[in-house]
Amino acid sequence: MPWSISIVIFGAIIFIAMAITYALSGGSLLIAERLGRLSRLSGHDRRMSPKESWKAVIDKILVWIARILPSPSERNSETDARLVRAGFRRPEAASVLRAARGVLMLGLVSLVLLTGFYKNNPFVLILVALALGFILPDIWLGRQVKSRQQVLRLALPDALDLLVICMEAGLGLDQALLYVSQELRIAHPEMCAEFDFLNAETHVGKTRIDALRSLATRTGVDDLQALVATLIQTDRFGTSVAQSLRIHADDLRTKRRQRAEEMAAKTTVKMVIPLVFFIFPALFVVILGPAVITMIHTLGQLQR
Repeated sequence: MPWSISIVIFGAIIFIAMAITYALSGGSLLIAERLGRLSRLSGHDRRMSPKESWKAVIDKILVWIARILPSPSERNSETDARLVRAGFRRPEAASVLRAARGVLMLGLVSLVLLTGFYKNNPFVLILVALALGFILPDIWLGRQVKSRQQVLRLALPDALDLLVICMEAGLGLDQALLYVSQELRIAHPEMCAEFDFLNAETHVGKTRIDALRSLATRTGVDDLQALVATLIQTDRFGTSVAQSLRIHADDLRTKRRQRAEEMAAKTTVKMVIPLVFFIFPALFVVILGPAVITMIHTLGQLQR
């Protein structure tokens, strides 16, 4: 009987852990997301998922609120740069961010008032709600920027290897970038979107050096900035682009290996918190629990 209870409890814990993992992942794991993207590109699935439909509804509501709110006379260049680095290039992106900040502030203040928490300390709680509503959109935007930069950083080696192959095959830099953006559109759509934007800027009359500098500023990724610097120097001094890119690709692989070694060295320090707060207490309960129960039972009998 105790073994069956233990098995049931263990199974319940595993099920809850898997459910929490699936809930936090948003139901879109990496493989499922790529397969869904492939099916949408091939034309087999034209319908929007429930998550995308909810995003579209929320986006329309925020755009409508942003149109109602008065627009500032001066645009914040820092906020605009962060929005572009996060992948939001629409003209009303800054207005939508302001609308989301206002809606969140109003929602948190309403929550404090409706739940009755304001009775303890009205001024402080309302002030905290306003501060959280003002800060949380900026925190979310910062996380989006870091996430997209990490995606671009991971996609750069594949794009750079294919770019080197295209350049060594005899294509020019513009044609090679266009080919890379077409071939990696399913695996790395964010990087291909940046290359497409780069090609669009060169087609409308912008010089290649200015377009490359705009790519480095727009993404804010250090590896892309180093690649842009290499391409600009190669274009100025007239050296071989393919050879420079191959050397840069080797240097990029060395950096990736060093980053992996750094992350591996940090694991011992990061494991301290789960060991102290989760694993050690469970071990103490399993190891010392029977002894403590026996001691309590023995002391209870002695007191009688």
